[in-house]
Amino acid sequence: QVQLSESGGRLVRAGESLRLSCVASSDSFSNYAMAWFRQTPENEREFVAGITWNGGLTRYADGVKGRFTISRDNAKNTVDLQMNSMKLEDTAVYLCAARFAPNSANPSIAPSQYTYWGQGTRATVAS
Repeated sequence: QVQLSESGGRLVRAGESLRLSCVASSDSFSNYAMAWFRQTPENEREFVAGITWNGGLTRYADGVKGRFTISRDNAKNTVDLQMNSMKLEDTAVYLCAARFAPNSANPSIAPSQYTYWGQGTRATVAS
C-alpha cells in the first residue's frame, strides 16, 4: 500500500510559475513509476507528466511540453512538478499517481495503469 499526498497548489497569474510536490509513504518508492494527472471538468483524469522508477525517462502531454518538468528524489520519496509559463487552461486539480514498475522503460499515460492516487491539489491560474 502506498499513500500519496500532494501539496503546493494555489492561485497564480498567467505566466507565473508553480511547483507541486507529492510525498509517498513507501519503503520501496524506487520501485514505482510516478505521474501527475489533472482532473478535467468532465471529471476525467488527463495525463500531464510521468517519470520512470529511476528518473531516467520522462514523458509529457503535448500541451505542457517545454513548460512543465517532472522530477523525483528517491531518497526523500518525493516527486515534483515544476510548472512554468502557466496558462489559464492549466487550472485544475492535480493528482499524483504511482504504479509498481521496477525497471519499466517508459512512463504510462493511461490512468488505468496507476494503482495509487493522492487526493489532489488545486492550481488556479487567473488572468
